Amino acid sequence: MKKNIYHIIAIGWMAASLALFTHCNKFDQEPQGEWVDGDQGNVSGSFEADIFTLYGKLRGSDLVAGIPALAIHSFRSEDAEKGSTASDGVDHANMFDNFNYVATNGLINGYYSANYEVIHLSNTVLDKINKADQSTLTDSDKINRGEAHFFRAFAYFNLVRAFGEVPLINFRIYKDEDANKPKVSVDKIYELIDADLTAAESVLPRTWSAIYIGRLTWGAARSLHAKTYMMRSNWQAMYNASTDVINSGIYNLSTPYNKLFRESGENAPESILEVQCTANATYPQSSQVGSQFANVQGVRGSGQWDLGWGWNCPTQLLADAFEAGDPRKDETLLYFAKSEAEAATMQPNTPYDEKPIAQAGVVNKYYNKKAYTDPALRRSYSRFGYWFNIRLIRYSDVLLMAAEAANELGNSAQALVYLEQVRARARAGNNSVLPAVTTTVQSDLRDAIRHERRIELAMEFDRFYDLVRWNIDVETLHNAGKTAYQTKHRLLPLPQAQIDRSNGVLIQNPNY
Repeated sequence: MKKNIYHIIAIGWMAASLALFTHCNKFDQEPQGEWVDGDQGNVSGSFEADIFTLYGKLRGSDLVAGIPALAIHSFRSEDAEKGSTASDGVDHANMFDNFNYVATNGLINGYYSANYEVIHLSNTVLDKINKADQSTLTDSDKINRGEAHFFRAFAYFNLVRAFGEVPLINFRIYKDEDANKPKVSVDKIYELIDADLTAAESVLPRTWSAIYIGRLTWGAARSLHAKTYMMRSNWQAMYNASTDVINSGIYNLSTPYNKLFRESGENAPESILEVQCTANATYPQSSQVGSQFANVQGVRGSGQWDLGWGWNCPTQLLADAFEAGDPRKDETLLYFAKSEAEAATMQPNTPYDEKPIAQAGVVNKYYNKKAYTDPALRRSYSRFGYWFNIRLIRYSDVLLMAAEAANELGNSAQALVYLEQVRARARAGNNSVLPAVTTTVQSDLRDAIRHERRIELAMEFDRFYDLVRWNIDVETLHNAGKTAYQTKHRLLPLPQAQIDRSNGVLIQNPNY
């Protein structure tokens, strides 16, 4: 990594105040990720300035909120496509929709670099804490250490899924050349992830007071650990981690699905890991306090319907995958027209009775309703939704992980219990739709659980990686018309810029 580590960790506007986590009224708080008068005193003598910087980085475009993250996590599945117009970002469409991987693509370098920035800062925090007088560490300091472990694990999980073998850097960087390390095995990366998440689980609190809503918890660490076991098909460890979260009683599915992805549903009782974003009069559309998540996926129209870039769109294949009458379909697909005349004949979208009109040249049929913003807030701040929170781990995901693991371990009865909880919430009291799954045949139940993950978590980051871990990626993507896909495309090429800077230390992934 050539980027100066001191520049990475010293970006002043990213050092956050305690208001980063305030949600009592998120449109009336101090700027999130903005250094304001009084902050120095709040964090003097502690490690929280660096920790809050890590929370700010989580909102970054390259990491979770923008095109690099969406392209890598979403476009590559059969359920999402770049969208927009054919000429807009054609190189990225070729790269991620059509699997024409190019090592010089800027998005993969942005994603790779953003995750290593998190790793480097996490290492710096851990080094500071570990070198401090351990007898004087406060409970807050110990929690900060757990947060740093979590962030490092989160970033390495991103990297190992996307690139496979990568350099393992678990120490503080003082000079650029210190970070010039060769790749290590995937197993070694997961060893660090396991150790980091175990450390985080041991100190992070079960819950926080309202002023810290959105801050990392034991449940976030344990749930992420379950996801890492899921990627490795470690069914027993996956079952143990996911059922630990279930049995904790902290989370539930009481929020109706049709409220879950609206602003009123932010930090719902099923929210386990949710990136906090806001807007205010000073920053109505700024990544300093918000993110581009909704902007990148907003309707590509004009005037009042210029809501964004129109990227990361659901496909017709996803639309066709919903069971008849499944209410989640209309909460995943945002319907639109391409002219005033067409809009006059269409049903409005709930809950705002809007009929968006996109540019005539857009190639997509739908937009992602899970990034659809409140028109009242658009009028108050901007059309681009920078205040929109990003849901990264939900309780329904944990239930489905427990169901999948239970079925693979031969416990179909328990798997059905967890699966039914998700379907029951989805049917919203309408027993004429989404009948309970009753089969105890392992292969049939496996298919049912896989279908439920696809639908419940549609457009939420993991579909491509599910296809890979189930080893059905080639068949599924070929059936979807993505015939250029090969097993080598499970991994991205390492960024050529990073290879060049390493002077031969970093070796490109196979077949690139």
